Order: sequence, then structure tokens, then C-alpha cells
Amino acid sequence: MKGQYVGDNNDYRKYGLLRALLGSGDLSLLVAWLLTPNDDGRDGARRRYLTEPGRWRRYDDALYDFLSTTLGKNATPSVAMIERSSMLPRTRFFSEIVPDQREARALWADRLLESARSSDLVFLDPDNGFEIASKPVGRKDSSKYAAWSEVQRLWEVGSSVLVFQNYKREKKDVTISRLAAEMQERTRPAFVEVLDTPDVFYFLAAQPQHSGILQRAMADHLPRWHGQIRVVGLAKTERYEDK
Repeated sequence: MKGQYVGDNNDYRKYGLLRALLGSGDLSLLVAWLLTPNDDGRDGARRRYLTEPGRWRRYDDALYDFLSTTLGKNATPSVAMIERSSMLPRTRFFSEIVPDQREARALWADRLLESARSSDLVFLDPDNGFEIASKPVGRKDSSKYAAWSEVQRLWEVGSSVLVFQNYKREKKDVTISRLAAEMQERTRPAFVEVLDTPDVFYFLAAQPQHSGILQRAMADHLPRWHGQIRVVGLAKTERYEDK
């Protein structure tokens, strides 16, 4: 995640999804930004939607008004805007820059794990998504990916895990099937669900004690995001068993 993305249309959907999952009031959240330094690219500049309230405000009026007002002051976008706001109740934030170096990343991951111990749900927000074979931890730009080992460790301390994933250069159903299967294999969740948006995916692995809460939250609060956030429908109601 780069601070320059804050408030673009994907960011609006992201916070809308998190607010929906928190809607029941029963879960606590840790947002792990997986921060990387800003660059000179134009990514994150897609904020035209903030000038079109008639089309966009209906999805989450409080969130839309906050982003419109805050970014309308010509402030430099940053995750601190979200951290200082009340948009994500019962939420803590892990805001350390992610290092590329293997030893530094291991220490970073230890601190993330410690921060997550009291959180029901942990959201990992990397630049690109799950780690890929060409960018293992320790290689240049590996900081742009969430390591599977980190997902597994978060799961082992009892947190449900939500992970951001950019679209890949393959068919959407292939990406969904492949990554959902790997998430199942690595976490053995009560269910894995994929949330599809016009530009990115979110993969959710639910602990048994959180599964009912999360399923109700999606059913109750995501319909208002029709056309922007789609529940793919992979949810499993029984714990994933070893083959």
C-alpha cells in the first residue's frame, strides 16, 4: 500500500468492505497497510468519483462524505487520514514500512504478529497481493507482496485474515480458484470467500469462531455495494478437512 492511493475509487471500495465486515459490532480489526514508499506514478489519482455524489455516495454516504471533505482540502493523501478518523471503528493499525531484506522482513513480521494477537480480523493490504515465485521474501520488491508465511502465522494466533489482491494477467476464475485453494490449504478455515470488485480481489479466510459473524455481515451490509463489491460465493459452512 502506498499513501498516494488513499481516497481513490479502489480505496473507497476497500474501506466500504471493511466497514461492512465490521458492521455487526462484534469483531475487532487490525489493518496492516504493508506500506511501501510513494513513487512518481499516476496510480492513486482516480478520484473523479468524488465529484459525482449522485452516482457514488449511495454506497456509503458517511464514508463518501469523509473522503470528499478530507481530500477536498488539498491535503496530501496518507494513511494517517484514515487512522485519525472514525471511519473504521474498533480498529488498530500497523503502519511500519515493509522492508525487502529477509532479516528485516522477519523482524517486521514478528512485530505484526504481536500487534495482531488481540485482533479478530487482520487485513493485509500489500501493493500487489500474495507473494509470487519470482519475488520471494528477501528479493527486491518482495515488500509489495504478502508472504504466505505471514498469513499462516496470523491464522495460527487465532485471527481471521483478509488479503488484498490485484488482478493478474490470467482469467479471473483461474486466479480465484488457484488462490482460494492455496488459502484453504494453508489455513484450514471455516470458510474462504472471495470479494470481487471492478479492479481488485479480496480473499477472506474465516476462523470457526468468526465465520457466522462474517457471513451475516456480508449478507446484511454488502448488498448496498451492488455493482461494486460482489461476493463470489465460495463460502464453506464446514471446516476444511485434510484430504
